[in-house]
Amino acid sequence: MAHHHIPSEIPVRYLPRSRGTSALVGALIVVGLMSFVVRLSQDAHSAWISYVSNWLFFTSVSAGGVLFAVATWIVKAKWNWPVRRVSQSFAAFLPIAFVLLLPMLGLREGYFPWIEEMAHDPVLQRKAAYLNVPFLITRNVVGLALLFGMALYFVYLAVRPDMGRVQGHEGGDLARVTWRQRLTSGWTSQAAEEASSYERMTRLAPAFVLVYAVVMSIVAYDWAMSLEPHWFSTMFGPWFFMGAFWGGIAATSLWSLFLRTQHGDFRNHIGLQQRHDLGKLAFAFTVFWTYLFFSQYIVIWYGKLPWEQAWMIRRSDHPWGGYSALVVVLCFVVPFAGLIGRKAKMKPALLATFATVILSGLWLERYGLVAPSLHHEGDPIFTIWHPLIGCLFLGLWLGAIRWFLSTFPAIQLWQPPVDPETVEAELEAVSGD
Repeated sequence: MAHHHIPSEIPVRYLPRSRGTSALVGALIVVGLMSFVVRLSQDAHSAWISYVSNWLFFTSVSAGGVLFAVATWIVKAKWNWPVRRVSQSFAAFLPIAFVLLLPMLGLREGYFPWIEEMAHDPVLQRKAAYLNVPFLITRNVVGLALLFGMALYFVYLAVRPDMGRVQGHEGGDLARVTWRQRLTSGWTSQAAEEASSYERMTRLAPAFVLVYAVVMSIVAYDWAMSLEPHWFSTMFGPWFFMGAFWGGIAATSLWSLFLRTQHGDFRNHIGLQQRHDLGKLAFAFTVFWTYLFFSQYIVIWYGKLPWEQAWMIRRSDHPWGGYSALVVVLCFVVPFAGLIGRKAKMKPALLATFATVILSGLWLERYGLVAPSLHHEGDPIFTIWHPLIGCLFLGLWLGAIRWFLSTFPAIQLWQPPVDPETVEAELEAVSGD
């Protein structure tokens, strides 16, 4: 296993609070909310398409970022020790995402075409056990509450041991003091808290991965695939939730590179190794996202069955063909060509550029999952209202993550124990006999 140097004493560093950034976040939220209200009065159908697709993007990237933290915990990765907290910080948006989900649960015939078609369509009637509004609301509320709750609990377990090390380092920040007091309720000792968190996180992590796959598939099926209810694909859920995981990696890269500009300790610890590995992962899942898409496409193309083709044809014909091609360019062509070499993974500016391209492509892709299915002939396929409404979600997402990294140490202070490699453990057991 490669050796990764972790300092014995990790400095307590927070993302500095900034009034200017807070004002920018507030402005984004106000612009986005006003845009949604105005668009709702003009064209409610278009407003809700933008709302749902933006929700899908920011929620999936946040859940994918937490999954990245969980996955690296499961495999006992050491290279990412200075960026673990960045991935964990995405959990701060999940309670907001849950609140933003609630208005979506009130959508009916204007968004879900299967509600009206159920009465006279024998194919849909066979799917009535799943395609019905009460069950849709129940599975989304219960599923996302469980997923988000597990994510928050995992992050709580990761943050709690740090609270025993930060006393006296809060810089007089009342929020930091208050949260330290809350998170140290029932505190025993530093060693006991670290051992308890390690054990619980190790048990929780595999369960979280399974719940993530199931719940995120449900989200994809309900809010995107069911909009063309005759069409279905067993690859749709994995394509969606692995794209979310990829987005979490790209977002972790961007926030890590941003942290490097905020303090010398961040710049020293988030170094070449972390940039290179984040770049390799971003490249790997560029290929994997494309592989999942092509695996879905090739079976549909080869089968040439009308229902299976409908979804693809709608997105490849006029007027959506050019839009879909742009998504492929941003999600595959540009990051594949850019990240295949070493230089882009090593240079902060280049890595940030390609991470931004990936996230932009995924943002357009989420819109492309929803909008073509609900598009009315003659309407524009994309308007300025979509990014304006997206400002609401962007502002809340940036504000939540910034609050987290400003309130809790931006680099995790406690580090899990180093487990012996399997061979080493076996050798030790043999020598003991």
